[in-house]
Amino acid sequence: MAGQWGPASTDRSRRVGGLVIRAFGAIVVAVAMSAYVPAAAHADPIVVFPGMEIHQGPHLCTLGYVDPGLRVAFSAGHCHSDGPVLDRENKVIGNVATFRDNTPNGAFVNTDQEISDYESIVLAPDVVVNNVLPGGRMLQSDPGLVVTPGEPVCHFGVVTAETCGTVESVNNGWFTMGHGTASQQGDSGGPVYLTSGPGPARMVGIFNSVWGNFQAAVSWRSATQEIRQDVGVGGPAI
Repeated sequence: MAGQWGPASTDRSRRVGGLVIRAFGAIVVAVAMSAYVPAAAHADPIVVFPGMEIHQGPHLCTLGYVDPGLRVAFSAGHCHSDGPVLDRENKVIGNVATFRDNTPNGAFVNTDQEISDYESIVLAPDVVVNNVLPGGRMLQSDPGLVVTPGEPVCHFGVVTAETCGTVESVNNGWFTMGHGTASQQGDSGGPVYLTSGPGPARMVGIFNSVWGNFQAAVSWRSATQEIRQDVGVGGPAI
């Protein structure tokens, strides 16, 4: 089965980029020491959280998962650009350490084609970090979690906010969803999650693009496996 991938204004080249580092502890040291310029004190500290608006070069995107312990955040690899990652007020929140992106742009894609699309962002030492979605629900990482067709799922993007629907199909490292989910340019990189029950939301994907009439996300399980490969054996226990 094939569908046409929606066009986007972002860089879609096939790449694995960033620093080759053995652990996220080393990423924090290497990137922070080499890339950051001491910032002036802010009256109000910058808060970094899943679902926030980020800017990279000409690209407007949404931040996906944020790990407060590691002080690393994740978004879509096709949002990557040279230079630091900025918030909506153009204040630096961090720098990209690793990324992958082989996202098609307007091409027909078979469901057995593997899609990779993530970036890891080492957060600046002066930002405040949390893992709470804009609606107030905590977002947890469970890399072993796998979605199934028909399962209820939600997505948050800075343009459309939270929309919910169901999983349509599960493919090779990515899945589609619809029946209520919606997206616009700028939602790329946003978290896709399960919300069953009163507890925390559980991360299952990074929003990527559209596939035919459905929204598409890369699997969080596949993305975390790629992250471990890119940062070295052992990798982060995300």
